Amino acid sequence: MKKLAIPLFAAIIFCGSAYAGPREQAKQLHDRIAGVPADSVLLDQMQTLIENGDAIGAAELAIEHPDFYNTTLKTIITPWTNETQTTFAPLNDYTATVIGAIRDNRDFRTLLYDDILYIGDPSLGVASYSQTNNNHYQQMEQAGVDLKAGLISVTQSSVNGIPDTATAGVMTSRAAAQAFFVDGTNRAMLRFTLLNHLCSDMEQMKDNTRSPDRIRQDVSRSPGGDSRIFINACLGCHAGMDPLVQAFAYYNYVYDSGSDPEALNGRLEYTAGSVQPKFLINASNFPYGFVTTDDSWDNYWRAGANFLLGWDTNSLDLPIADVGAKSLGRELANSEAFASCQVKKVFKSICFREPENSDDHIKIEQITGLFKTDYNIKTVFAESAVYCMGE
Repeated sequence: MKKLAIPLFAAIIFCGSAYAGPREQAKQLHDRIAGVPADSVLLDQMQTLIENGDAIGAAELAIEHPDFYNTTLKTIITPWTNETQTTFAPLNDYTATVIGAIRDNRDFRTLLYDDILYIGDPSLGVASYSQTNNNHYQQMEQAGVDLKAGLISVTQSSVNGIPDTATAGVMTSRAAAQAFFVDGTNRAMLRFTLLNHLCSDMEQMKDNTRSPDRIRQDVSRSPGGDSRIFINACLGCHAGMDPLVQAFAYYNYVYDSGSDPEALNGRLEYTAGSVQPKFLINASNFPYGFVTTDDSWDNYWRAGANFLLGWDTNSLDLPIADVGAKSLGRELANSEAFASCQVKKVFKSICFREPENSDDHIKIEQITGLFKTDYNIKTVFAESAVYCMGE
């Protein structure tokens, strides 16, 4: 049978990624990390490093480009700060704090429990940070501030009126409060923290084997008069969720619903020792349900199916039960799921795809191991970009 000839140009197109040279790899690295083309001088430096066997060094050069912070990171982080998960939300203190922490090589876990906040340098000439609006960050964005150069680190407790012991990283940022402590029952804060930082939504974490003893009164045990609905559709989430959400018992987002229906000008409220009324609403739905009296919490998911999230059972300072949002942040941030989630998100954003094959999954595990040595997420960006630079 006569063989069909494949035109040379078609073969080159088909196999182009396999034959990407150092120059093309350098360009690929920079484009994916910074989101913009590199200038010829930087591209020469990156090419030389790749030719000398130091592709990671080349990736680290790309990470220092301002657009890595203003474009790549902002695009990745912004959806974490709102319930609709849009990338088009304005810059805010949650996004800025994550960007600043990455710039400064901070332990990424501390973003869920430290007294940490990044604001614009006073020399920028924008509105000061406010507890009650987002003008500071929106003016920074409108002015095109270089976030790599323009952010400075302060403590949340010094500007938002809550004590250091009540701070819990980005969970107690103004933007997170506006999105997840507003109205409702504060369950949204746990749900979106799990989704954004452990890559697990409530539907995935349902476990009907957990005890229902900490489920609040507002959850009916017979929705529509049918207890089977509670057992099959409600118990699996609430049995694990409600004991953890109790960590947020003293938090609220306060705003004037009459003059400010979109809650743009509210502030984070912390009522130490006094449970927010939202935790006690709809008590008649099931009067025998759990009544929240403080901010102590328990992690029922350390056993059962969600044991696989990899809770740090070996660390003496990471208890199964504790009090407040800060200790809950430590519990979540020290799980295996937290580390692997960050790697998967970065891999997808840099490689423009989900892990697809055994090689990808092996690489994800390798990068996760490297990340856990110091929790510097720049390592994850560099390793992921190098792995995909020939695609």
